[in-house]
Amino acid sequence: MKNVTKRIFAAVLTLTVVAACVVTTSPQATAKKRERSDITIGIDPGHQSRGNFGTEPMGPGSSVKKTKVAGGTHGTTSGVPEYKLTLAVGKYLKKELKARGYKVVMTRSRNDVDISNKERAEKLNKKCNIAIRLHADGAAPSAKGATALYPSLENPFLSRSVCKKSKKLSQVLLDSYCRGTSLKKRGLSARDDLTGTNWSKIPVTLIEMGFMTNESDDTYMAKAKNRKKMAKALADGIDAYYGFSK
Repeated sequence: MKNVTKRIFAAVLTLTVVAACVVTTSPQATAKKRERSDITIGIDPGHQSRGNFGTEPMGPGSSVKKTKVAGGTHGTTSGVPEYKLTLAVGKYLKKELKARGYKVVMTRSRNDVDISNKERAEKLNKKCNIAIRLHADGAAPSAKGATALYPSLENPFLSRSVCKKSKKLSQVLLDSYCRGTSLKKRGLSARDDLTGTNWSKIPVTLIEMGFMTNESDDTYMAKAKNRKKMAKALADGIDAYYGFSK
């Protein structure tokens, strides 16, 4: 009789453990993670420690040549160069996206590299579904806030489908970014003169995360805790673009 009781108790305990596991990891959550694992996000942290002022075609077949990769701006209050800011946020974004189940490809993982804008686009074209280009602005001290740059429907280098998806990606990411960081939303800007965008074969956006020449924006972006917020807000935007609920 004691053995029977022990077996019954063991069976009940096993069922309890199984039920707890089911509650912890719901079928919906597992399905969402599996769906995200089919998507590869490309991240291009803009610039590098030293610019390369050689030139390359602005787009496929273009006779217009542009600098391979400019040196970028820097924080007038923090002193942080743009290339360090973009890489820091890029790494936080990669970590956040991988935790959510996405695959991630970065154009660079260190600052001491020499990778042109054309080469960055071509690298992300190979395996990625979308490309996120991270940059920061520089202008008059009064200018502040975030902007998303996208290719117009008249872009001579990209298909209309890629351009339309790029605009949607830009809008969704900018909305999420500004909502999650409380940085001013300056809106979208159509740009057809960006080499790293024109060589893209996948939906692409360039996020100007804030003005490094504005004391408020620069001070905000210089803090690690805020960079994590910036990355999370961008990841939320990527989720929204693909229709994943929080």
